[in-house]
Amino acid sequence: MTTIHGEVAAGFEPVREAFAANFDLHADIGAALCVYHDGRPVVDLWGGLTDPNAGRPWTRDTLQLVYSATKGATATAVHLLAQRGELHVDAPVAKYWPEFAANGKADIPVRWLLSHRAGLVALDQPVPLAEALKWEPMVTALASQRPQWTPGTAHGYHGRTWGWLVGEVIRRVSGRTPGRFFADEIAAPLGLDFFIGLPVSERGRVSRMVYKQPEVDFTTLPPESIPSELRDLVASWRDPNSLSNRAFAVTNPPEIDFNSPEVQAAELPASNGIGTARGIARMYAALIGEVDGIRLFTPETLGSATKEQASGADQVMVVPSRFSSGFMLPTETTPMTGPNSFGHTGRGGSLGFADPEHGIAFGYVMNHIIGGPDDMRAASLTEAVRRSLK
Repeated sequence: MTTIHGEVAAGFEPVREAFAANFDLHADIGAALCVYHDGRPVVDLWGGLTDPNAGRPWTRDTLQLVYSATKGATATAVHLLAQRGELHVDAPVAKYWPEFAANGKADIPVRWLLSHRAGLVALDQPVPLAEALKWEPMVTALASQRPQWTPGTAHGYHGRTWGWLVGEVIRRVSGRTPGRFFADEIAAPLGLDFFIGLPVSERGRVSRMVYKQPEVDFTTLPPESIPSELRDLVASWRDPNSLSNRAFAVTNPPEIDFNSPEVQAAELPASNGIGTARGIARMYAALIGEVDGIRLFTPETLGSATKEQASGADQVMVVPSRFSSGFMLPTETTPMTGPNSFGHTGRGGSLGFADPEHGIAFGYVMNHIIGGPDDMRAASLTEAVRRSLK
């Protein structure tokens, strides 16, 4: 049985029980969870191992890479610039990034980048990975790329390109890289342990990710053996030219080792944020209310940032999805605590979100990358939070 460390406030004991059960029943190896309620922490838990091979225990200050949960932090930076009047999310991207106008993109507004409606999910010519990590070669390629569909007419998850697209807007407007802007304007004032581009000094605190192999490889099964609700998705996986595959093959090679120091040190604002559950929850708490005297978003900014912009069939994920301007919105498969929640999941199970209706801010990070419909960890935790609020 895994020893659980940390504290929970009275009434939130079910959350501690669910967190412990994730180790005993749902294959967590190392993980941390933090929940804020009405601007104060009510759950702060951690346990397990940062590296099962080395037997290193997870500590209060262990850092974890959270994949696409990073997008919530990057979206926060964009809306903070908009709130200050330095950026208008309904203005053309080309106003701030003139080279972006090439190949019929002159009228795409920033909001369409944020909400996955720009059609720039893939590249005709992938960029060498080493060059992509340097930033400029990737944004140059994206500036000249033609959209994969007529912008604004559909949406599809820009899993990797989103970070360079949105991050370049931040860089053009602020004069700072997205990771630097986040560090200066969001992490530092709030005291967040969260980085987009990991400093060398923090490398020793990072947990190593472990990847679970799927028990069933649907791509090798005959079509009649695949559940009917998954057939369109599996067909897309099997097609190397589908957007489902091309969206995650924008570098050469397409596979990225997110455990490598070089990848963790680069700035990938869609996918390589590294931090604590505490840092994620505290950021979301400051979006919906005051935390130790600091509130990041005004009510007007919060409304603009979280209003639904895209829903329904996703051109990349081939399942229904919902997005506001940079944040995921609740669906049957995205566990949050209420219909007005907003946030972002990350590959394999991480999750950060806020629920303004219930005053909840939530951060969950873990190093066992599972994902898929059988991963019940985040859902069990959010359900326990809901029970604790009754």
